[in-house]
Amino acid sequence: MKENPMRKIRIGKVTVNIGLKNTGEDVDKAYKLLERLTGKKPVKTMAKKNAKTFGIRPGLNIGVKVTLRGKDAVEFLRRIFESKSNLSIKSFDKQGNFSFGIEEYLNVPGMKYDPKIGIMGFDVCVTLERPGFSIKAKKIKKEIGKNHRIIRDEAIEFVKQNFDISVGKIEKGDRFDL
Repeated sequence: MKENPMRKIRIGKVTVNIGLKNTGEDVDKAYKLLERLTGKKPVKTMAKKNAKTFGIRPGLNIGVKVTLRGKDAVEFLRRIFESKSNLSIKSFDKQGNFSFGIEEYLNVPGMKYDPKIGIMGFDVCVTLERPGFSIKAKKIKKEIGKNHRIIRDEAIEFVKQNFDISVGKIEKGDRFDL
């Protein structure tokens, strides 16, 4: 039986993010790092109005991010997964998206230590989708239906098949809501 092409899972986008405690020079270092990692121009993220609870003034740059789509996203993930042998099942949410962190950029193949940047890690968030699901009109989106959504198990299978990554199981005593 032929598989329905509208059910095929694909990568919608990959967001690479560095969140910082300090502003100023650290933001510039993170900017340079993401530019080297992705080859794209990063965007600085600012603190919101409610950031006062963290002791940060609203409007300060507190992070840097890059969004990759299409072939750039797939190539970046393949490169990153060379340094990552497995993912935790906790990395996947109920909608099938997943996130993970890289402790040091030196773990990424092809990256060398730069004393101007220092040691810095980053987070990678991957959004999976099916064709037709990114329709802007919410009225139409409701008509697509629940069976078009991606569930956690489908996302795990997608990652295992396309990136040759193992995904850990939930251990006894882990607090995790399936």
